[in-house]
Amino acid sequence: MIHSQMEDSHYQIRQQIFNPNQRQQLEDNRRMKEQMQQLEKDDVSPSHMYIRKLEFQADVNLLDQHDSFYHTTKSLLVLFQIMGVMPIVRSPKGVNMPRTTFTWCSKAFVWAYFIYACETVLVVLVAKERIKRFTSPSDKRFDEVIYNIIFMSLLVPHFVVPMALWRNGSEVAKFKNMWTNFQYKYLMVTGKPIVFPKLYPITWTLCVVSWIVSFVIILSQFYLQPDFQLSHTFAYYHILAMLNGFCSLWFVNCTAFGTTSREFSKELSNILSMEQPADKLTEFRHLWVDLSHMMQQLGKAYSNMYGIYCLVIFFTTIIATYGALSEIIEHGATYKEVGLFVIVFYCMGLLFVICNEAHHASRREESLEELLDKSLKKFLEEFLDDFLVFQPSVLPGLFPRDEVGTPRELETTASVADANLYRLTVVSPPLFTTHAATPGHSGPTFSG
Repeated sequence: MIHSQMEDSHYQIRQQIFNPNQRQQLEDNRRMKEQMQQLEKDDVSPSHMYIRKLEFQADVNLLDQHDSFYHTTKSLLVLFQIMGVMPIVRSPKGVNMPRTTFTWCSKAFVWAYFIYACETVLVVLVAKERIKRFTSPSDKRFDEVIYNIIFMSLLVPHFVVPMALWRNGSEVAKFKNMWTNFQYKYLMVTGKPIVFPKLYPITWTLCVVSWIVSFVIILSQFYLQPDFQLSHTFAYYHILAMLNGFCSLWFVNCTAFGTTSREFSKELSNILSMEQPADKLTEFRHLWVDLSHMMQQLGKAYSNMYGIYCLVIFFTTIIATYGALSEIIEHGATYKEVGLFVIVFYCMGLLFVICNEAHHASRREESLEELLDKSLKKFLEEFLDDFLVFQPSVLPGLFPRDEVGTPRELETTASVADANLYRLTVVSPPLFTTHAATPGHSGPTFSG
């Protein structure tokens, strides 16, 4: 009794000498201390609500059976293996190892070495001829210079394959394995597999169309340009087919992510309509984080390739547009300008597919705010308001202590302008998870 009175007197004295911000912080610390004492009195710990369960070892046969994403997109993967672009391989059935692997000495990579070497010989010969024409001192028409620049730029993607694609082969294999594991986890949580009913025929069609479009574009340039030799066309077929293939890959990935997000939203809507959905919400939260990590891994695996891809397409589009308009203004329209416009429309079509599919994939992720009833929305709004006013300190047991035994605090900030606050509140996990109950583990680990 006397001790509590002394604490109150000290508290009142500090209230008088501190400024308003310090008094507010003191009040927050006092309230947090009371909450900690209340938690210590409770018999049941709520830690199961935020600690992710340990990963389980799934049967490789079940992983293969329910890997719908691999089965529906296998044709595109095989096409890239044949072209030597991305020599990742699928592990044999029943072998207890990652389902998709990448090694520098695999049979697929030996084939990639061979086919790339053959293509490089042909590409170098054509590039040498193009450079010779471009640097020759003889008088050349403006459209000839433009054509040389365009077709030299289209040869660039071939030379960046080892740097932009092969070097990130392990990241691509990791991305494929994340898809495999996610589909199995989704099945365990929801009881329903993820299926892509329309993706299988679409992928096969895109594989065929990629090569057809490549032949159509290059042969059109051969007929529209008098100085375009037929032998030079063979250096461009595989390059344009590769560009078309990666555009198709982007379409497939965006479609798969959009389908998964839509199915996830439907299942989450069913869970929110149940009584006491807390446990299921925790599992769905972890699934959503896995899906977010997969999207991040997609960027990590293909960032170099798509970066160079967009640079080449943008550069070619600008040069072709400028050359075509300049020639039309000075000399009028000819078949050569038609060839330039074919290149422009082709490049713009690739950019449209990439941008449009990413946009539609993001729109297909239904806003979780729409899944919440009015009372839950109001509660979350009040919670977020309090969260912004009183920046919380994480419980001391979750973090290691410093030299004097004081727990390290994690300051958390939030942005009112963030449109995904509801999503973060409902399904996103805390930045750290704790294994405080595990002997020998005192520090935090990242969730995911």
